Amino acid sequence: MRQFLFGLVTAAALCGVVALSRSESGPDARAAADASELKIESGDKNPWTALKLNNDPDQFTFAVVSDRTGGHRDKVFSQAVARVNLLQPQFVMSVGDLIEGYTTKDEKIKEEWDEFDGYVKKFEMPFFYTAGNHDLANKTMVTKWGERYGKKYYSFTYKGALFLVLCSENPPTGMGTIDKEQNEWLAKTVAANKDAKWTFVFLHKPIWTAKDLEKNGWAAVEKTLAGRKYTVFCGHEHAYVRYERNGAEHFQLATTGGGSLMRGVEYGEFDHVAWITMKKDRPLIANVLLDGVLPSDLKVPESVEKGVPTKRKPTFPVSGRVTAGGQVVPGATVTLHTYNPDSERYSAVAVGRTDDMGRFQITTYAKFDGAPVGEYVVTVTKSEAVPAAFAAPATSSLKLRIFETPNTLTLDLPAK
Repeated sequence: MRQFLFGLVTAAALCGVVALSRSESGPDARAAADASELKIESGDKNPWTALKLNNDPDQFTFAVVSDRTGGHRDKVFSQAVARVNLLQPQFVMSVGDLIEGYTTKDEKIKEEWDEFDGYVKKFEMPFFYTAGNHDLANKTMVTKWGERYGKKYYSFTYKGALFLVLCSENPPTGMGTIDKEQNEWLAKTVAANKDAKWTFVFLHKPIWTAKDLEKNGWAAVEKTLAGRKYTVFCGHEHAYVRYERNGAEHFQLATTGGGSLMRGVEYGEFDHVAWITMKKDRPLIANVLLDGVLPSDLKVPESVEKGVPTKRKPTFPVSGRVTAGGQVVPGATVTLHTYNPDSERYSAVAVGRTDDMGRFQITTYAKFDGAPVGEYVVTVTKSEAVPAAFAAPATSSLKLRIFETPNTLTLDLPAK
């Protein structure tokens, strides 16, 4: 009997037919299933690990594009569309700041939205809009959004997952909030989808980082989402940060063409799309850097997209080291500020960050390009080792001048 059973198993293996899906019935369905099955000749030993394919019918993928504006750069977003098309997700989400905006001129608003719509219409899959502060900068822009796209917040479901697109913008205040009306809508929407296996939330600003979450409405959002499995995506800051709150991952994405110093992954400054694969019980999240997505001929897609012109002064290398009480200060942010006596205001011009040895390089326009010649007030922040007086330009005693040569700075601060 054992030999007979072994013969049946061997015969089945030699047939080499692995069914991927037989959920439908009838001759036509069976014929379709047969055509899609994996067929392979198996032996006692085989050069593969398994024959169960990663093709659960409930699994799906989608991409999330991040900020395009705030001083957008030539050709990035339009080329991102072509690159996402190579990857073929089921659909594409966004986190806002899609046009430069900040204008009340109807013609300018229309021109910018026409340009943007021209790019996203080239996606080979649906694209879902999210509003950012650049998109809803004033009441005129809010009206134009309504005429063009209707809702500022909305939801949809797909394969058992709930997608919530929120609006954190309420001009003219410019503060990130989820107002009472939107929170009431959110509570009803979530209650109507109590059986969703996962919930994805999209908004522009990371308003969970604010001091008063009751005031800005995020506390109510978290109350509504309590007990659910969910993931949140936002943008706005143009730097990648992963947060965890209440056991849920919150992702602040970098850029997809928006203004950025582009200092690299270490600084969270890069162009990318978030790539989400929704498995049966959880999402898997990857960051796909745009530079790594190329067609088979390795040619970058053509584009005529123009960025925002930037008036750049000549810059000169600036590097240095920060110590406090003789000890190196890692992970601190070093910022160079100018002072305008007429307005009595300081303006941040250039920035750097210390490494494990307290060393830093300054960036003004592009990665480590230095700073323009001039007089600066220097602040050192984001370090518990540095006295608080050095955190604000109005109280910092650090003053220096940048010359038309490589500049090396030694910032030896007192201990805290």
